[in-house]
Amino acid sequence: MPDQIIDPALLLTLAARLSDDVLRDLFPAAAPESIRDALRTMAGHPKAGRRTPAGAPPSPDTGGGPKPSPLKEHAGSCILFTDGASRGNPGEAGAGVVLLDKNGREIAAEAIYLGRCTNNVAEYRALIAGLEAAVRFGCRTLRIHLDSELIVRQIRGQYKVRNAQLQPLFIKTNDLLNRLERWSIHHIPRSENARADKLANMGIDGRQQQIGVGA
Repeated sequence: MPDQIIDPALLLTLAARLSDDVLRDLFPAAAPESIRDALRTMAGHPKAGRRTPAGAPPSPDTGGGPKPSPLKEHAGSCILFTDGASRGNPGEAGAGVVLLDKNGREIAAEAIYLGRCTNNVAEYRALIAGLEAAVRFGCRTLRIHLDSELIVRQIRGQYKVRNAQLQPLFIKTNDLLNRLERWSIHHIPRSENARADKLANMGIDGRQQQIGVGA
């Protein structure tokens, strides 16, 4: 699908003027404030130093967030590596997720078959799967590592998200990030992401949803 260029002024207008109810109708899977943040980022105005309105989900700027259950309290600070692979671009695709605690001990590892999609879609879906695992295991702060420079720069607000296939994935990613107290995202060489890359390819080869979870 070709890129669709959206007027930045229109995105800012949507972010500023649409009510929560309208945003929920348009994007039922995401919180209104996370949609506004995503629209501002796509317009080239990433969120910075804002105060969180009452009832809005937390963000890495403001802190806060849902208190993890006592069973998940041990996770605390976590490290996430994800990778997406597509053979053919678009083609058969897989996602690899590696979640570590702050001491480098593996909490979870997943190899996921994604069906047919592009490499960038696979990278986003791998990141989303990793963030879902981090939330599930009670991670409150998260350091994220990807070898996709495009995705890292889009999440940081350095690149606009013009591709129509990536826009809903970008919004979903921001919604999950807003559930954490703090997070950072970093681009790393492929050689430093070998474990997640191997899992992504195992997802394609075996169409296996999950290969292991550590305690």
